[in-house]
Amino acid sequence: MERGSSKHGPRIDENMSQEVSGLVQGPGAAGSRVEESRQPEPAGEDQPEPKTVTAGASRGGNPQGMSADDVEERSRLGRFITMTALPGDRDVLIANARENQAPADLIAELERLPEGTRYRTVSEVWAALGHKNETTRW
Repeated sequence: MERGSSKHGPRIDENMSQEVSGLVQGPGAAGSRVEESRQPEPAGEDQPEPKTVTAGASRGGNPQGMSADDVEERSRLGRFITMTALPGDRDVLIANARENQAPADLIAELERLPEGTRYRTVSEVWAALGHKNETTRW
């Protein structure tokens, strides 16, 4: 079954689809397919060219208070502790990490956690292992 608009005829539907095809398909290998009337105008003589980099201090990908290695290691820990284990204590976290085939070094690190404490988030587990979390959240 062919879908079409019930408000227009096939000829008008075809014309309408051609009008937006450049917007839908976007720029390709051969350049922009957008009609000339839809292309943005260049900056004027007294106007600066647009930049892709914003003005001001550039913020890196690391949260404040954590290094790139800290972020990567906490993320690695989070890949092996699923949400079904949280909130959970040391034994639940170790069992969950083993279920998810965590490497031996992560299991050994989880075994250092104190018994009897329940952890609600991976960040709490990370902090209990003696690592730093971000100091501020955005």
